[in-house]
Amino acid sequence: MATSQSTMDYLLDQLAQGGGACSARKMFGEYCLYYHGRPVGLVCNEQLYLKDTEPGRALMPHPAEGAPFPGARPHLLLCAANWDDHHWLHHIVRATLDALPPPKPKSVPKRKAAKKPAAKLR
Repeated sequence: MATSQSTMDYLLDQLAQGGGACSARKMFGEYCLYYHGRPVGLVCNEQLYLKDTEPGRALMPHPAEGAPFPGARPHLLLCAANWDDHHWLHHIVRATLDALPPPKPKSVPKRKAAKKPAAKLR
């Protein structure tokens, strides 16, 4: 069952009320959740899967794990019933972001040297 747009609208609204700069991008019928432009989790089958971090785990009274899709790494599972407390939701998403390693700098492709024109023979 794919995640509905109304579910994403509700989740993003809850995170915005908590003071977060969140966005989502649709991917294969599901969504990737971004906080300040960095991916922090996935929303699949109407459930939020945050990247597994120690600070995020510490904020959950009973941490639950799940895989957003077969073969995926385990994530922290936040069912929709837990989304009503927007302060807690924002806090756990922010803690997850802060615990993630900084993004790797993007490499700039090397430019090939321009070929010199061949000398004309007279």
